[in-house]
Amino acid sequence: MSIQQRGLSQGRWFEFSLIEQLANIDSEIERALNWEKKGNKENGRRALDRALELMDFTLEDPKNVSRLRELARLRDDVADYFAGENRFCSSEDSLRRYFSAFAYAARKDR
Repeated sequence: MSIQQRGLSQGRWFEFSLIEQLANIDSEIERALNWEKKGNKENGRRALDRALELMDFTLEDPKNVSRLRELARLRDDVADYFAGENRFCSSEDSLRRYFSAFAYAARKDR
């Protein structure tokens, strides 16, 4: 997978709080879910790739070191839902509920 978010990969992502990072990931997850629902697998896959890339940046962020286990599990869960066997039994609704809380919290803090 090539870097799609070059500006963020050069350290700008680390300036965001964890809540802001997860809220931005929420945007890509929402896009992936919406494209999937519309039957456009190609656009859905691109949104998923961007979400996974942002999750990778989040995992690399030094301030998140104490949350690596949860963040890695979250990444596995998202990848498994969209591209795997969904062994964690996630649903569109459960992903939306999880991530929307961060989007709400990020907006609330502004």
